Amino acid sequence: MVYIGPHIWIDDKEIELAFVRASGPGGQNVNKVASAVQLRFDVARSPSLPPDIRRRMMRLGGKRVTTDGVLVIDARRFRSQEQNRRDALERLVRLVQRASRPPKPRHRTRPTAASRERRLKSKHHRGRIKEMREPIRTQDD
Repeated sequence: MVYIGPHIWIDDKEIELAFVRASGPGGQNVNKVASAVQLRFDVARSPSLPPDIRRRMMRLGGKRVTTDGVLVIDARRFRSQEQNRRDALERLVRLVQRASRPPKPRHRTRPTAASRERRLKSKHHRGRIKEMREPIRTQDD
Protein backbone atom coordinates (compact mmCIF):
# COMPACT_ATOMS: atom_id res chain seq x y z
CA MET A 1 0.00 0.00 0.00
CA VAL A 2 1.28 3.45 -0.95
CA TYR A 3 0.21 6.19 1.47
CA ILE A 4 -0.77 9.43 -0.24
CA GLY A 5 -2.50 11.40 2.49
CA PRO A 6 -5.40 11.20 4.92
CA HIS A 7 -7.96 8.69 3.60
CA ILE A 8 -6.02 8.07 0.36
CA TRP A 9 -4.07 4.85 -0.19
CA ILE A 10 -3.11 3.18 -3.45
CA ASP A 11 -2.89 -0.59 -3.51
CA ASP A 12 0.44 -1.97 -4.80
CA LYS A 13 -1.50 -4.16 -7.25
CA GLU A 14 -2.69 -1.04 -9.09
CA ILE A 15 0.88 0.10 -9.81
CA GLU A 16 2.80 -1.68 -12.55
CA LEU A 17 6.58 -1.25 -12.67
CA ALA A 18 8.67 -2.17 -15.70
CA PHE A 19 12.45 -1.94 -15.79
CA VAL A 20 14.12 -0.89 -19.03
CA ARG A 21 17.61 0.05 -20.11
CA ALA A 22 18.37 3.70 -19.59
CA SER A 23 20.46 6.01 -21.71
CA GLY A 24 22.83 8.44 -20.06
CA PRO A 25 25.15 7.93 -17.07
CA GLY A 26 26.04 4.44 -15.92
CA GLY A 27 29.32 3.57 -17.61
CA GLN A 28 29.56 -0.01 -18.82
CA ASN A 29 26.56 -0.88 -16.68
CA VAL A 30 24.25 1.08 -18.99
CA ASN A 31 24.34 -1.69 -21.59
CA LYS A 32 23.80 -4.52 -19.12
CA VAL A 33 21.41 -3.42 -16.41
CA ALA A 34 17.82 -2.25 -16.83
CA SER A 35 18.01 0.65 -14.38
CA ALA A 36 15.28 2.94 -15.75
CA VAL A 37 11.79 2.48 -14.34
CA GLN A 38 8.52 2.88 -16.17
CA LEU A 39 5.64 3.19 -13.72
CA ARG A 40 2.09 2.64 -15.02
CA PHE A 41 -0.99 3.55 -13.00
CA ASP A 42 -4.52 3.23 -14.40
CA VAL A 43 -6.02 6.50 -13.21
CA ALA A 44 -9.33 6.06 -15.04
CA ARG A 45 -10.18 2.72 -13.41
CA SER A 46 -8.51 3.09 -10.00
CA PRO A 47 -10.85 2.13 -7.14
CA SER A 48 -8.51 3.87 -4.66
CA LEU A 49 -9.21 7.38 -5.95
CA PRO A 50 -12.46 9.36 -5.65
CA PRO A 51 -13.92 10.58 -8.98
CA ASP A 52 -13.01 14.26 -8.45
CA ILE A 53 -9.35 13.43 -7.75
CA ARG A 54 -9.33 11.08 -10.75
CA ARG A 55 -10.57 13.89 -13.04
CA ARG A 56 -8.01 16.40 -11.73
CA MET A 57 -5.23 13.82 -12.00
CA MET A 58 -6.06 13.12 -15.66
CA ARG A 59 -5.82 16.85 -16.35
CA LEU A 60 -2.62 17.37 -14.30
CA GLY A 61 -0.96 14.33 -15.89
CA GLY A 62 -1.05 16.00 -19.31
CA LYS A 63 0.97 14.08 -21.91
CA ARG A 64 1.90 11.41 -19.38
CA VAL A 65 -1.69 10.10 -19.41
CA THR A 66 -2.58 7.85 -22.36
CA THR A 67 -5.93 7.94 -24.16
CA ASP A 68 -6.97 4.90 -22.08
CA GLY A 69 -6.40 6.87 -18.85
CA VAL A 70 -3.13 5.19 -17.85
CA LEU A 71 -0.51 7.44 -16.26
CA VAL A 72 3.06 6.60 -17.37
CA ILE A 73 5.97 7.95 -15.32
CA ASP A 74 9.49 7.42 -16.66
CA ALA A 75 12.24 7.57 -14.03
CA ARG A 76 15.83 7.39 -15.26
CA ARG A 77 17.53 10.12 -13.27
CA PHE A 78 19.70 7.81 -11.17
CA ARG A 79 22.12 4.99 -11.98
CA SER A 80 20.50 2.47 -9.67
CA GLN A 81 17.23 0.70 -10.29
CA GLU A 82 16.15 1.08 -6.66
CA GLN A 83 16.64 4.87 -6.65
CA ASN A 84 14.72 5.19 -9.92
CA ARG A 85 11.90 3.03 -8.51
CA ARG A 86 11.71 5.23 -5.42
CA ASP A 87 11.80 8.36 -7.61
CA ALA A 88 8.91 7.13 -9.78
CA LEU A 89 6.77 6.32 -6.72
CA GLU A 90 7.53 9.71 -5.15
CA ARG A 91 6.50 11.46 -8.36
CA LEU A 92 3.24 9.48 -8.41
CA VAL A 93 2.54 10.42 -4.77
CA ARG A 94 3.24 14.13 -5.46
CA LEU A 95 0.91 14.10 -8.47
CA VAL A 96 -1.93 12.48 -6.48
CA GLN A 97 -1.37 14.95 -3.63
CA ARG A 98 -1.60 17.88 -6.06
CA ALA A 99 -4.79 16.42 -7.55
CA SER A 100 -6.31 15.92 -4.09
CA ARG A 101 -6.25 19.66 -3.39
CA PRO A 102 -9.33 21.24 -5.02
CA PRO A 103 -8.54 24.36 -7.06
CA LYS A 104 -9.36 27.71 -5.48
CA PRO A 105 -12.50 29.25 -6.98
CA ARG A 106 -11.82 32.37 -8.99
CA HIS A 107 -13.59 35.51 -7.80
CA ARG A 108 -14.31 38.02 -10.53
CA THR A 109 -12.97 41.47 -9.77
CA ARG A 110 -13.42 44.85 -11.39
CA PRO A 111 -10.69 47.35 -12.19
CA THR A 112 -10.63 50.30 -9.78
CA ALA A 113 -11.67 53.75 -10.92
CA ALA A 114 -8.07 54.96 -10.56
CA SER A 115 -6.71 52.13 -12.76
CA ARG A 116 -9.33 52.86 -15.44
CA GLU A 117 -8.35 56.53 -15.30
CA ARG A 118 -4.62 55.67 -15.63
CA ARG A 119 -5.37 53.41 -18.60
CA LEU A 120 -7.34 56.11 -20.44
CA LYS A 121 -4.68 58.71 -19.63
CA SER A 122 -1.91 56.49 -21.06
CA LYS A 123 -3.98 55.81 -24.20
CA HIS A 124 -4.53 59.54 -24.67
CA HIS A 125 -0.79 60.19 -24.14
CA ARG A 126 0.14 57.52 -26.68
CA GLY A 127 -2.28 59.04 -29.20
CA ARG A 128 -0.71 62.48 -28.71
CA ILE A 129 2.77 61.02 -29.37
CA LYS A 130 1.54 59.49 -32.63
CA GLU A 131 -0.19 62.75 -33.55
CA MET A 132 3.13 64.57 -33.19
CA ARG A 133 4.71 62.27 -35.78
CA GLU A 134 2.45 63.59 -38.53
CA PRO A 135 3.97 66.14 -40.87
CA ILE A 136 3.14 69.80 -40.19
CA ARG A 137 0.31 70.97 -42.43
CA THR A 138 0.34 74.36 -44.07
CA GLN A 139 -2.66 76.28 -45.38
CA ASP A 140 -1.67 75.37 -48.97
CA ASP A 141 -2.34 71.64 -48.34
